[in-house]
Amino acid sequence: MQSYTIGQAARLLGVSPDTARRWADAGRVATHRDDSGRRLIDGRDLAAFSIEMGQNSQAEDDEPYTSTRNAFPGIVTAVKLGDVSAQVEIQAGPHRLVSLLTREAVEELGLQVGMRATARVKSTNVHIDRA
Repeated sequence: MQSYTIGQAARLLGVSPDTARRWADAGRVATHRDDSGRRLIDGRDLAAFSIEMGQNSQAEDDEPYTSTRNAFPGIVTAVKLGDVSAQVEIQAGPHRLVSLLTREAVEELGLQVGMRATARVKSTNVHIDRA
């Protein structure tokens, strides 16, 4: 499973590294250390935490999360595979994006819960780039 540094997690959550570090220090998200002593967050833990943060921020009147050129970098929180089609959910800051695409596309991209991905929105379509 992919793990993320505090800085990478902060970017995916749309907060500063100091905020992500404080959340980790407070035990809001679990961390572990790699061989070089860096604190890492497991991708599945970060995905769950990003969903929680997205749900909590929707209740607040904070400034909305914005993106450049309709790109929403985030973390994959769910992948549902059917026989032909698939559904992928991405939490990008406070935004939950859902894309319906072919199963083949999901398999070619190797999309899994906990990995970084970018949802690109054009008109009514959401395209996903593997990060």
